[in-house]
This record gives sequence, C-alpha cells and structure tokens, in this order.
Amino acid sequence: MNGKRWLALGIAAGLFLVSIGFQFVSSLASTNLDGVFSQKEEMFDETVLEEGSGNSKIAVLNLEGVIQDTGSGSLLNTSGYDHQHFLKMIEKAGEDNSVDGIILRVNTPGGGVVESAEIHDKIVEIQEEKDKPVYVSMGNTAASGGYYVSAPAEKIVANSATLTGSIGVIMESINYAELADEYGIDFNTIKSGKYKDIMSGSREMTDEEEEILQTMVDELYGEFVQVIVEGRGMEEDRVRELGDGRVYTGKQALENQLIDDLGTLDDTIAMMEEDYDLDGAQVIQYRAGFNFDQFLGMTAQNLFGSNLELVGIQELIRESDGPRAMYLYSR
Repeated sequence: MNGKRWLALGIAAGLFLVSIGFQFVSSLASTNLDGVFSQKEEMFDETVLEEGSGNSKIAVLNLEGVIQDTGSGSLLNTSGYDHQHFLKMIEKAGEDNSVDGIILRVNTPGGGVVESAEIHDKIVEIQEEKDKPVYVSMGNTAASGGYYVSAPAEKIVANSATLTGSIGVIMESINYAELADEYGIDFNTIKSGKYKDIMSGSREMTDEEEEILQTMVDELYGEFVQVIVEGRGMEEDRVRELGDGRVYTGKQALENQLIDDLGTLDDTIAMMEEDYDLDGAQVIQYRAGFNFDQFLGMTAQNLFGSNLELVGIQELIRESDGPRAMYLYSR
C-alpha cells in the first residue's frame, strides 16, 4: 500500500471517529445528566395519576411483558421487562409508609417459573408483613405466570375480554435431528452422564427422558395449583379441573371464580378506595427511573444502529438457548 492510500485510509478513519464523537456529544447535550446520575439513589419516578384531596395514597405498578430475568447489566437491555428492577419496585411500594394500598396492573402472558414465584412471594409478604392490600387489575392478557402472580391478591379485576387462566407448565425444545441428517450434519457430544444432554435438539428424546421431564412438570404444576388453592380459597379438585391449560375470557374467569369482578383500572382504584375508606386518595404510578446504563445503551444504539440490534438478538438467543420450565401462555 503506497503513501497516498495510507493517507486516504487515515483521513477516512479520522472522519469516522469525528462522526462518533459528534453523535456522542449530541447524546450528552440532549440528556439531563443530573437526572441520569441521580437515579443511582432514586431508582423510580412517581407519576401522579390522580391528585387526590386527602392524605391517602394508592400506588399503581405495571407488570408488562414476559416475566423473565434476562439480567439488567447489559448495555443492550435498555427497555422491556426488568425482573430485578420490578422486584425492587414492589419492595419500595411495600416499605413506603405513605402508600396505603397497591394495585398491580398485569399485562403479561407469563414467563419463568422462578421469576413468577418471586413476584408472588413479594405480594404475599407485603400483605402479611406490611398489612397493605394488594389488588390486581388485568389488562389484555394476564395468563399463566400472569395469573400465578395475581392469585394471592385480595381482589382481582379484569376486563370482560381479558385473556387469563392458562394454568399450567410448559417445557419445549426444538428437535432438528432429521434436518441435520438430511444435510449430513453430525454432532459430537461428550457427556458425564446419560441424561446430561436431555432435551438436546440433535437427537430424539427417549421414553425414559420424557418420563423424567414429565415428573418435573407435574411437580411444578402442583405448586401452581396450590398457589391458587391458597390465594383464591378454592378446592384443589376444582382448580385442577379449571387448570387444563386453556385460557378464559374475563367473563368466563368471573363465572369460574378465578377473578372477583369485571372492570377497568379506574374501577379497581374506586373499589380499593371504597373498601378501605381511601376516598380522595392520591393515585401515583411507579415507573423505572432512567439510569446511566440505559443512557450508555441508548447512546450505543444511536452510534451503531442496526448492527447493535443484531448483537442484541444474538445475546437474547444465547440467554434463552437452554430449555426451561415456564408458566407461559404461547399462541
């Protein structure tokens, strides 16, 4: 490569770096840095939904998206459901002495077994240890894990068209063994025990392996049933009868005593105010605060655009690569 080509390459590289620097400075200029750095101490913002006329306060928490802990440390995770953040949000509402009641706005098809159980346990803890009522207002979908986390609530309200229920456990994997054979692809697996690659997509599952996994699913399903028995005060046989995996509309759920009433979020707020003499309560909504990791992630997206989106997709694929049991309604 002659000197002119080196010079041209150097100029191009310099222009590229200048462009990146300009975009980074633009991101800095359009961001409230005081707000970004202050979020290290205050993780949540309070948005007032109703001003109120008294000293009472009702907190609304939104549970949206698939309930799955994909981690919050990645710069690529700048939006969507953040499990650890949501758990801290519930804790804040429970510990805030100015909050007299909590309404969980649930709009989710469910998600991970462990994550759903963690939210469920937080709700029970708030009701028993903090002596605060927790109501649920269901959105478009509050199925499987979405119903699991709703079950311990003192009152569940849904729209007549809400999809809920889907009581059950699912575990899936993709078997591509025949496709691999067709294209002459071989898999070399070195394992310490004969079940180490159970649910591997590179071969068919044996009857013995299926029995092992079915036992696990049955155990987790039993825990789901017990959550409803305790939360809704229903007989176990009745729960198992309803819990065959199907979804119910809000109207059907009410007929089957899976929910308490039909209505909107506003109706749910009015019910809590009436039930607990909280007339004129200020209604606030907790939202996740904008933190520095989000700022860096958004800046990176501005700089690298679609290339970063591709990296994000690859990261999600790696995180969800292994099969797992889910309280999830999938269509």
